[in-house]
Amino acid sequence: MANRHTIILMQASPNRATRTFMDFESITQAMGGICALYERKLKELNPAIRNLSYDIVDLYNFIDGLADMSALVSLSLSLSLSLKS
Repeated sequence: MANRHTIILMQASPNRATRTFMDFESITQAMGGICALYERKLKELNPAIRNLSYDIVDLYNFIDGLADMSALVSLSLSLSLSLKS
């Protein structure tokens, strides 16, 4: 799963103008990008707090609060033919 190119499609609110995407080289990087997005939102909402903390339920609630989030993950199939005489 390390090298599966991943595109996250998201829409923050019902307004279509909030549609955007994030592009990552791996699923792991995509998950980190989603966490970073949530952390930026937390900092925006709490600018006076230097060290923010959250648990997985908070992250899930953030994701569930989005109008939409989808992931496109590449699956490269290597089909090779070996000819032997």
